[in-house]
Amino acid sequence: MSLGLLWLGLTLLGALQIQAQSSTPDLIPAPPLLRIPLQPDFEDDQFQGKWYVLGVAGNAVTKEENGQFKMYTTTYDLQEDHSYNVTSILLRDGHCFHWIRTFVPSFQPGQFNLGNIKAYPGIRSYTVRVAATDYKRYAMVYFKKVADKEYFKTTLYGRNKELTPPLKETFVNFAKSLGLTDDHILFSVPIDRCIDED
Repeated sequence: MSLGLLWLGLTLLGALQIQAQSSTPDLIPAPPLLRIPLQPDFEDDQFQGKWYVLGVAGNAVTKEENGQFKMYTTTYDLQEDHSYNVTSILLRDGHCFHWIRTFVPSFQPGQFNLGNIKAYPGIRSYTVRVAATDYKRYAMVYFKKVADKEYFKTTLYGRNKELTPPLKETFVNFAKSLGLTDDHILFSVPIDRCIDED
């Protein structure tokens, strides 16, 4: 009888493990950081200011789950120590939501780490890398977060809300070079509320 109960317990444990694995799909592995381009001669003062989020692509982003998402803004406010106070403003449930964090310079210009990481339980590391920008029209920024798994995404910023076909194509090609598919690439729906308030 005890052997039968043990066998039943092991069978149930195996079923629970399979169910848990199927509810958290395998993520596309994050590419090595050395494979991510870094904007040459990064100018932190030119990068600062307000950016509209035109698109996102990542290994935890899917069209099926996220569908269309509303445009939001991210403002980089340069500090004397060359870190940025970063404020994102999103429209959530009819309210303007402000998300504030600090990006601290890393060993290379254009690469940053999340400041005060101890305030974010479960996050072991968080890297931000400006892959490409012309400072006046667009930027592509790569983010990698290591928590229980490795998550990565890239964000397409614009100084205005317009997503031109060449910019869209460049972003799609960059996302696919990271191993992502069309299903992992989303473009935002422009809005006015919250994001145009200063």
